[in-house]
Amino acid sequence: MKEEHISSAFDRDLESVQALIMKMGGLVEEAIMNAAISLEQRDEEMAEQVRRRDRDIDELELRIDEETARIIALRAPTAIDLRVILTVMKMASNLERIGDYAKNMAKRTTVLSQMTQINGSAASLRRMARETERMLRDALDAYIQRDAVLAQEVMERDADVDQMYNALFREFLTFMMEDPRNITPCMHLHFIAKNIERMGDHVTNICEQVIYLVTGDLPEDIRPKEDRTSVDPDVSPEVLS
Repeated sequence: MKEEHISSAFDRDLESVQALIMKMGGLVEEAIMNAAISLEQRDEEMAEQVRRRDRDIDELELRIDEETARIIALRAPTAIDLRVILTVMKMASNLERIGDYAKNMAKRTTVLSQMTQINGSAASLRRMARETERMLRDALDAYIQRDAVLAQEVMERDADVDQMYNALFREFLTFMMEDPRNITPCMHLHFIAKNIERMGDHVTNICEQVIYLVTGDLPEDIRPKEDRTSVDPDVSPEVLS
């Protein structure tokens, strides 16, 4: 009877932490799309909201870290249950990074709203963000359904995001060469595109963890990146407050 009670409590713990990861995923999906919409519509209020709500994402990551540490300490999970907990921890870390990229987009949106608009760029970035958000949604579905095939399909779709990024990179270079006044806004737009491209990378990390959860192994053949540029917003000088 005591073992059944412990098992029931453990199941409740797992359900609770998985509910937190899905809530966090929903907030990150919303942040991606709102950041892209605020850029396209030059909506500084929405951009500021994205920045503020990033705190909620950070707090959820902290709660997940605390809960998973508690479960490991109290329940000593083994085999598949331990894989679930480790997967949730790594998913939370990747979701937090995606949320940071959305926040960075919103920061640059506030600056870009005061600059000359580059024709078509915001709409292109929104399409790129929409695809990344769909990838994230499907990755979370793959986690819930324990669907390694879907997770693999989502990973392969990251090539499309990379191609969008490369096309935008070339487009921004063209704009900058045509008119030096375009250099500053195009640099900001480029970093936004790079942020979205990096979001896609973190979604593929989530998919790798789903595959690990289902199969016990990480994917053997990691798809080579289609992004051939060298600038990484993680290490670029940040001039925004």
